[in-house]
Amino acid sequence: MTRLAAGALAASSASRAAETSTLPTIQLGKHQVTRLVAGYNPVGGYAHSVPKLSALMKEWFTPERTLEYVRRCERNGINTWQASIDRKVFDALRAAWEGGSKMQWMCLMPDTDAAQWKEVIGLKPIAVVHHGENTDRMFRSGEEGKIRDFIHKAHDFGVLAGISSHSPQNIARIEDSRWEHEFYMTCFHNIRRDQDKVKAGLGDLPIDELYLQGDPARMTAVVRQVSRPCLGFKILAAGRMCTNRATLEKAFQFAYANIKKTDGAIVGMFPVLTDEIAEDASIARKYA
Repeated sequence: MTRLAAGALAASSASRAAETSTLPTIQLGKHQVTRLVAGYNPVGGYAHSVPKLSALMKEWFTPERTLEYVRRCERNGINTWQASIDRKVFDALRAAWEGGSKMQWMCLMPDTDAAQWKEVIGLKPIAVVHHGENTDRMFRSGEEGKIRDFIHKAHDFGVLAGISSHSPQNIARIEDSRWEHEFYMTCFHNIRRDQDKVKAGLGDLPIDELYLQGDPARMTAVVRQVSRPCLGFKILAAGRMCTNRATLEKAFQFAYANIKKTDGAIVGMFPVLTDEIAEDASIARKYA
């Protein structure tokens, strides 16, 4: 490992103290899941910002650093990783478990072919989650039945089923329909709005993803109304709400204050400049 990586991932005295305490947990089926779940986007190079940052993330997260990410998350009290179909993820999980790790994982994925399903299930996820972009696209095209088919397939494989969405309206519609899934992943920022509606409202289209200040309140209002557990994601607006310690804490505080006690948050961490794993775990421990 390079000197930069070693420095970025080295535990400070504060992070060493954090490693001695356990994060609060919620119940998903028979599984205890920490209220802070490690995210995947930085590992996969999904910055939701500019292409150069995405490329930097993907390049920085070598297989060795991806494995260290899992180990550092676990040492800081995080017991679950939400990840996607990715060879680096699969290899890191196997290596971590071989070394004695108890890290749980859930797979965010589209409905895919039988071979891919078999590989994912073979790695024993505690849950599979229907990818939010696919969920929202299927609602726009009237293909909601495919999401329910995904739920049934997950249950046939013996794992929990989750549904992810960026839209509070979609979450509410699913809840009213009484589908058989166990939980939701709920995006704090609706970055997948119908572009025709955006243009009708603004008279123009944004260059890239649209982040609105009121989105977290709109999503959490629905989160508090649904009966199932929710895992909120993009609580930091893909890094836009963590310019300093104060804004970082404010975002975490809002998230935990406005979701149910049975809910948690997913946060992707990129520990290249600071030890974001220890920082986020410490803040989550404070507010969760």
